[in-house]
Amino acid sequence: MQFPRVPGSDIAGTIVDVGNSVDPSMMGNDVVLFPFTSSGSDGTEHIADDMAFIGSEYDGGYAEYVVWPAELCFDMPLPDYTENAVFTVSGLTAWHMNEQLDIQPGETIMVTGANGGVGSLNVQIAANVFSANVIAIVRDLDLADEMKRLGATHVLSYQSDQLVDDIIDINGGPIDSVLDVVGDPLFSASLGALKKGGKFCISGSAGGQTTNLDFRTLYLNHITMYGSVLGTRDEYQRMLHAISDGQIKPVIDRTFPLEKAQEAQQYFKESGKLGKVVLLPDDKTL
Repeated sequence: MQFPRVPGSDIAGTIVDVGNSVDPSMMGNDVVLFPFTSSGSDGTEHIADDMAFIGSEYDGGYAEYVVWPAELCFDMPLPDYTENAVFTVSGLTAWHMNEQLDIQPGETIMVTGANGGVGSLNVQIAANVFSANVIAIVRDLDLADEMKRLGATHVLSYQSDQLVDDIIDINGGPIDSVLDVVGDPLFSASLGALKKGGKFCISGSAGGQTTNLDFRTLYLNHITMYGSVLGTRDEYQRMLHAISDGQIKPVIDRTFPLEKAQEAQQYFKESGKLGKVVLLPDDKTL
């Protein structure tokens, strides 16, 4: 990354100008942006060494205007810009995590950080797209009703001093898979609740980047581990179809005007939010 840099990777807007090699009929289209470029072939673009991210290697969405390749601009699945702006990175990340686990209908999936941007989408995708039973893990059980509206079958607090037993009891046995964005604090409990032959997919470590692991836990129980970051263009399009079909809905905690981006960043660090925080390039806030 080189500075100065304009951050912001979840972007929705209207095409107001195009380059000479771009079909002029794209002018005026309402689009969401696939968030990175790479030379990887279809299905491997997310693991290419030259992957470059908008808002990191390129200037991003904390701005009035953004320049991006036409082939990475996709039609908005919803009519509202604000609602479309919550899906790009979190949604693609969650979708790829779910596909990696090859979730089957009726399986039980535990989702950590279930009230966060990725977590709230993991709940919806696992439950509403792949027909899984979801155990949502949150801090505050006051969020239980909202989690269930998103599709969760059960909601538990990670503050329980017997979380593994709670999970196994409420499910009637060990669970099939874990979708994790927390990392260290729930790693041991996640493995403890998994069945033999279970799957664990991690795409974030908000609670801690290092952990202790007894390798026997993995090989004696035949646990499959997946590391996951973002996803492919085909997955992005499948996600957009699921959004337009109403299987996945936007979850917005709060919006801020663009000029208060610093305040929004500070708010983002606070716990207890539900869903995404969105910057708006005008004074319309929720």
